[in-house]
Amino acid sequence: MSEAEAVERESMEFDLVIVGGGPAGLAAGIRAKQLANEAGEELEVVVLEKGGEIGAHILSGVVVDPSGLDALIPDWRERDDRPLKTEVTGDKFVWLGPKGSMDISWLPMPGYMKNHGNFTGSLANVTRWLGQEAENLGVEVFPGFAASDLVYGDNGEVKGVVAGVMGIAADGSHKGDYEPGMELLGKYVLFAEGARGSLSKQLIQKYELDAGRDPQKYGIGLKELWSVPEENFKEGYVQHTLGWPLDDKTGGGSFLYHFRDGGEPYVSLGFVVHLNYKNPYLSPYQELQRWKHHPDILKHIQGGKRVGYGARAITEGGYQSLPKLTFPGGALIGCSAGFVNVPRIKGSHNAILTGMMGAEAAVAAIKEGRQGDELTAYTEAYEESAVRKELFAVRNVKPLLSKMGTTLGTLMGGVEMWTTKLLSGFSFFGTMSHGKTDAASLEPASKHKKIDYPRPDGKISFDKLTNVSFTNTNHAEDQPVHLVVQDMELQKKSEHDVYAGPSARYCPAGVYEWVEEEGKEPRFQINAQNCIHCKTCDIKDPNQNINWETPEGGGGPAYPNM
Repeated sequence: MSEAEAVERESMEFDLVIVGGGPAGLAAGIRAKQLANEAGEELEVVVLEKGGEIGAHILSGVVVDPSGLDALIPDWRERDDRPLKTEVTGDKFVWLGPKGSMDISWLPMPGYMKNHGNFTGSLANVTRWLGQEAENLGVEVFPGFAASDLVYGDNGEVKGVVAGVMGIAADGSHKGDYEPGMELLGKYVLFAEGARGSLSKQLIQKYELDAGRDPQKYGIGLKELWSVPEENFKEGYVQHTLGWPLDDKTGGGSFLYHFRDGGEPYVSLGFVVHLNYKNPYLSPYQELQRWKHHPDILKHIQGGKRVGYGARAITEGGYQSLPKLTFPGGALIGCSAGFVNVPRIKGSHNAILTGMMGAEAAVAAIKEGRQGDELTAYTEAYEESAVRKELFAVRNVKPLLSKMGTTLGTLMGGVEMWTTKLLSGFSFFGTMSHGKTDAASLEPASKHKKIDYPRPDGKISFDKLTNVSFTNTNHAEDQPVHLVVQDMELQKKSEHDVYAGPSARYCPAGVYEWVEEEGKEPRFQINAQNCIHCKTCDIKDPNQNINWETPEGGGGPAYPNM
């Protein structure tokens, strides 16, 4: 018997329960209420968000393809309070070397790889705007309400979730403010938790939604937001880079976007490292810090001030890694399933569009008097959608990068994208496999050399804990550690002894340390208070020995303008 079954809880019933208040979840809530309101019907819809407010946990580059917003709220561009106001005006692709660079924007790329017509800005602010739109339509939005467990019906269908559990001490006892949480029950439950969602992970395992699919692939995206002098600012300018500081066998690249917010000039910059890297000594955080010192990057932020930092895992598996989207009682939408287009580095439009598809299927089923069954209409809608067509066209780009390295993989990826465009999706490669999981890609430390990262200068580059302070991260001190090591002995024998403790390097927030004390075995220390909910540990630990669980609602980062 699970804790969810053992504890007596009050329950609330809705027509549609949506877990996750990001673009996918809010789009689903908005679309459901649009349909109900147009039909003059009552429909009870709730969106649960674990962050302290809508947008608190949202982090992205971001260059937004507006097709999702256009479909969801057609008049958004005419509104005075629209969340995106800076249209892309310049678009450059650069190959970096250790000291120089080469502009490769001239390389022929399909039109969908161009950013003109897209918008730069803050996805967190887009999400806050969507949250207000949802509430205006009558969606009940519950921020700070973490969904921590699943509720099943008599026939094994998903019936709802447990949310709002509070006041459990670190030792498991109940504090004075203990709340057992509530069961929020729905005729259907849509999961929009983002990449590597904790409940979505359980659902994929329980219903074997990944059977016959490739393993999901991930990257870690690290971002800083800089307020910059006007003389450095080019409103609407977008730049992506490949190459240095990563070697040719390590996938990744950078983004750099100029936008205004409240009249202020900002540069949003960041670095993505594909999590199938092999070298356990690699630190994605340190790669970001040294990348900023390259002249082609430095000129954009020189004289500016870093005002924000964050990191988040990104789904990268694409078409061949998508799990089955539905199960009895619910569905996966947005990045809970993984609709990111890797070569475009874009996913928010597909999150919105799949959220809408999921909502449309659920509302139609409820109207027919159904509940608790599979929303097959959602899968059918996806199969006929622009989302599937987009992912299918670029399905081999990530495998080509992984197998051939950055240089040759990029060239072959360009040829592949043109081929699929000209031949209506046909590829001479068929559909390539991703192969190993990202965890299995890590190699023992004995096969690699340590990387000598430069010390931060405190002006352009910063130490990890200083940057974490800019995430506004907070968790209640006396609560169970939400980063659960299943076998501590295995962690020492393998993660430490074989892989040289990569957790201290792949974590972008200083959560993990191997503490050396004289005369004692190294001790694995978890600084859970620092956790910014990126989920990298859950993905990259070589033994899959760390399980990321949901902490109390409202905990974690509070990203402003990110």
